[in-house]
Amino acid sequence: MKTGLRTHTCGELTINDLNKNVRLCGWVQKVRDLGKFCFLDLRDRYGITQISFRTDRNADLYEQARKLGREFVISVEGTVIERESKNPQLPTGDIEIMPETLTILSSAQLPPFLIENETDGSEELRMQYRYLDIRRPMVANNLILRSQVVKAVREYLDGLGFIETETPNLIKSTPEGARDFIVPSRLHPGTFYALPQSPQILKQLLMVAGMDRYYQICKCYRDEDFRGDRQPEFTQIDCEMSFVEQEDILQTFEGMMQHIFKTILHIDLPTLPRLTYDECMSKYGSDKPDLRFEMPMVDLGEIIKGIEFPVFQQALESKGVIVGLCATGAGNFSRKQIDKYTDFVKEPHRGLKGLIYLKINDDGSIKSSIDKFATPEQLQAIAQKCNAQAGDMVFILADTKSKVRKAGGDLRLELGKELNLINKNKWSVFYVIDFPLFERDEETGAVMSVHHPFVMPNMDDWKHVDSDPTAVRALCYDMVMNGSEIMSGSIRIHRRDVQDKIFSYLGLTEEEKQEKFGFLLQAFEFGAPPHGGCAFGLDRMVMLFAGGETIRDVIAFPKNSNGRDVMLDAPASVDQDALDMVGIKVK
Repeated sequence: MKTGLRTHTCGELTINDLNKNVRLCGWVQKVRDLGKFCFLDLRDRYGITQISFRTDRNADLYEQARKLGREFVISVEGTVIERESKNPQLPTGDIEIMPETLTILSSAQLPPFLIENETDGSEELRMQYRYLDIRRPMVANNLILRSQVVKAVREYLDGLGFIETETPNLIKSTPEGARDFIVPSRLHPGTFYALPQSPQILKQLLMVAGMDRYYQICKCYRDEDFRGDRQPEFTQIDCEMSFVEQEDILQTFEGMMQHIFKTILHIDLPTLPRLTYDECMSKYGSDKPDLRFEMPMVDLGEIIKGIEFPVFQQALESKGVIVGLCATGAGNFSRKQIDKYTDFVKEPHRGLKGLIYLKINDDGSIKSSIDKFATPEQLQAIAQKCNAQAGDMVFILADTKSKVRKAGGDLRLELGKELNLINKNKWSVFYVIDFPLFERDEETGAVMSVHHPFVMPNMDDWKHVDSDPTAVRALCYDMVMNGSEIMSGSIRIHRRDVQDKIFSYLGLTEEEKQEKFGFLLQAFEFGAPPHGGCAFGLDRMVMLFAGGETIRDVIAFPKNSNGRDVMLDAPASVDQDALDMVGIKVK
């Protein structure tokens, strides 16, 4: 890579370049002073090249080099020679540079943490000095991977006639399930823009406008509580298509994922399996299960009926559920470990009263926490139903359907990690389909959209909408990768009468419909094509490709776990003059 200051990068010279005169620029990774000679590792984002300084070659250069500190930016000109002691771990490990000149381009303070993959810096410190953190090869490679994924997406969608179209970042606040970030208007005092939670309505209007196939790599903003896979601003691969049915969408974006896997990972991704929402929830307690390991929840309702155990009887009488989880290899769990998982399912956000266990001994006999209530034959029937073998343990959960599914899904993941059942070299990518259109708030009983209010109902179920709205399935779908939802989408409503009725079921008055969505309803009066689409979470997808645990590692300048930018010290207060200009008073 020849530029004005360098002829090559620090990652490209090999044994084939011997005797070339080259000029390299980069950061000093380290200097190893061995007395009459020293070795300097010069680093840029492409790699590391060793520079060799010797007193018998050039004593002045040797003295200059041994005084350099970490992260000094320098330029070195010299000749490529063969290394005496080669480093097979580096692409440049067969050669080194015998320097003729050394120029300090920029000096540097001692960095607050090691600029290495195995750094000594805490995450908070690395976020404060993110520009230094990005110099670490691990972080730099994540950003390179992100760029490669975006390139692959654009190649695929451009090849199918999609048009990349930008939508605005200052829009109207509309209810989409999360809190909006709002922006005051100076020119219109007392009014506010909102930052888009997604371009959902705008991309639908592009379909009404006849653009037919749209995509955008766009920023979205949601004022949500934080966790490892959430940020207040995140990036979507946003897509929409006209004159399509659900099957067209599924096949198109299955093809996109296969293209990304082949381009980035050199893996031939097979046809994506499709699981229904009900199947996911009943077997795995989650609509985004990690299927890199088994351990489904097994319905034990029929087998349990004959066991006079109060917890079981109470669950059955209240039309709850009773399920078993077979933890392969957990038969050696101690009492302390069992108690830990009992406390786990009893945590308030899961809400179970306890956890029953069956331990299958090596001789096939069973030790259980309900030995006083169940016969050996009944315990054997439970173990057989759960396909439990000697050395396994079956955990039984009993309560309301929602509590059992939540606790069971969480427990399954915890056991999978504890028992090392998750195959890190395996990819699990599949679709989830047939979501319900509505669900009821458990406290108020109010009807809510499962996804968002623009999802087209499955018209085969529309006849149930008045008698039981929750029985209506939606024409929507998610894509799940390794236990994370990476895409969500749907066929959209394109008929005003259907959209109007959906808004009514969600409790919007006629005035609220016009105030919040009047422009969309009006657009449907001018000929809207059947359309649908989806949005991929780019940050989450790249995180999984990189083998990471948090999307902060694949975003150039992320917020920390509390939503703060500790590098820029944001959010921050602003001058009173700025507040006065937009007519805002801070309480």
